[in-house]
Amino acid sequence: MKRYRSLVWLFVLAGMVSSVCFAAPAEEKPWSQRAANAAIARWPDGRFVPPDAHWVWNYELGTLLEGVDAAWLNTADARYYNYIKKSVDQFVNADGSMPTYKVEENQLDSILLGRQLLLLYGVTQDKRYATAATTLYQQLMHQPRTASGGFWHKQKYPNQMWLDGLYMAEPFYAEYAVTFHHPEAFSDIAHQFALMDEHARDAKTGLLYHGWDESKQERWANKQTGLSQEFWARAIGWHMMALVDTLSYYPEGDPGRKQLIALLEKDAAAVARFQDSKTGLWYQVMDKGAAKGNYFESSAACMFVYSLAKGVREGYLPQSYLANADRGYKGILSHFIQTGPGDDVSLTGTVKGAGLGGDPYRDGSYAYYIGEKVAANDSKGVGAFLLASTEMENVENAKLGRGDTVLMDAWFNSQTKPDITGQPVSFHYKWNDMANSGFSLFGHIFNNFGAQTKTLFTEPTLASLKQAQVYLIVSPDIPVKNPNPHYVQPEDATQIAEWVKQGGVLVLLENDPANADLDHLNLLAEKFGIHYNTVLRNTVDGNKFEMGKLLIPGGGPIFHDPHTAYLKEICTIAVKAPAVSLLTDRGDILMAKAKYGKGTVYATVDPWFYNEYTDGRKLPAEYDNYGTAKELARWILGQVSH
Repeated sequence: MKRYRSLVWLFVLAGMVSSVCFAAPAEEKPWSQRAANAAIARWPDGRFVPPDAHWVWNYELGTLLEGVDAAWLNTADARYYNYIKKSVDQFVNADGSMPTYKVEENQLDSILLGRQLLLLYGVTQDKRYATAATTLYQQLMHQPRTASGGFWHKQKYPNQMWLDGLYMAEPFYAEYAVTFHHPEAFSDIAHQFALMDEHARDAKTGLLYHGWDESKQERWANKQTGLSQEFWARAIGWHMMALVDTLSYYPEGDPGRKQLIALLEKDAAAVARFQDSKTGLWYQVMDKGAAKGNYFESSAACMFVYSLAKGVREGYLPQSYLANADRGYKGILSHFIQTGPGDDVSLTGTVKGAGLGGDPYRDGSYAYYIGEKVAANDSKGVGAFLLASTEMENVENAKLGRGDTVLMDAWFNSQTKPDITGQPVSFHYKWNDMANSGFSLFGHIFNNFGAQTKTLFTEPTLASLKQAQVYLIVSPDIPVKNPNPHYVQPEDATQIAEWVKQGGVLVLLENDPANADLDHLNLLAEKFGIHYNTVLRNTVDGNKFEMGKLLIPGGGPIFHDPHTAYLKEICTIAVKAPAVSLLTDRGDILMAKAKYGKGTVYATVDPWFYNEYTDGRKLPAEYDNYGTAKELARWILGQVSH
């Protein structure tokens, strides 16, 4: 017998702390926020050097900002976004040039910080970030390669591939390919991973050697295999993070996607095998825990925890690996975290760096790896800790929507615009739209709850909706928004209603009459006893945000906590059975729901979760559209029947 998910989830997600989540005590912020705040205080403006010292484009900042990026997406705290922007802007001129970036060095390390260029371009649509990102992409297009097609790690390391380089280059390569329409890149990306799996994977342990010299000429390289000598933990951590981050951009039907998931499964099995049973941690040289001088290393542990937890949340790995992530995170908190007053959080036990070759020469021996300097608050470790913490803080949340698909309509709202390349792209309330008009942050919330987000570009039918548990229709087009709108037709309403009857969850986020079609949407809404009224309220004069203020009381079926939300220019709702009102304001119904067969319909009068009013950059601090979005997403997924 099918049942609805227990309302226990609502209390778990509202604040109960599980043994897996390992959040900080109730009176303190989560570890990710405390550590992010400490990093911002420790390294103002993203500088690890004194204010008057020379500072250059570098991968260590890229690693830190990946963690700060995760903290921003999980909180919508504008301080984190502003820190990222200020950290990157010091390197990028108005024309997109990067004076301290040295293309002639052909360092894969230089590519990593480009991920923040893509973030800033997506959010701001500022051309200079796209120009700078394209400079890095062009480096990859001209990067020297081994005879088998693998990227050299650097110009000065000919014919060498290192595990580090896969993290430095491939997630950026994949995101750039999606952003700027280079589908041919994905076969090349898969090839880079395949080469290291083929040549660097040890058949006995399943672990990967740090480096591979295809020419077999380098002094550190085995003359038969070209491999370095040891299994360095952080190198394997780089590789594992590269896989989970690159997979986020892989087209679903691309054969490379299955290949990368298979490699991640190999990594996960090996990492679990060599996890210390007492501490939950991993040794600097992974397979020699009993050897003299070996030690537990923090950055690798953070990377493994992040990769395992994200791999499970995204559905790449079996849920059993959460136990490994849990033990690893416990070990990190008990062995490597030191706290002081306020948000003073330090991560200890991070090896400063390790490489192969160079001057002075690094021979890749066991003695070399255990002899490298270990430090506290190394930016690579802190960045990895932020990533691990943001994932672990969402472990319980992610159970709610696991296996569910939240489908965004792109038929009734099918607006497109030319992007910087001139190609038409879907925008306005879309998951992949990171600008003010988009729903990328709302989509991230659903992803944190374990759900997959997809888009339906064709007319909805019972067959096409069967792929989804939740279907969102947002602000249907009118001619002023789209010269060729697809209005809701009677047959559309019939098909969608039947899908709801069979157990689907329909979410209607309408808009005001001047910006959206109400008449045709009512053909659908009225099947559930919901009618959108052609009226206008909450008009706002400029930035007089108080004119759009909506006080949402706590203790309701959706919103457990009170919120101050911002809804600008909205319509209202009328209801009759089976619909009921969920929220009224000044006598007007602004939210309603209906049970229909086995399914549920939620309707409201504004799509107030778009990035402009959710990501923390525009609204005054008193407004909490992000918090309302989290509570609504949680409730929506809680309505899914199984």
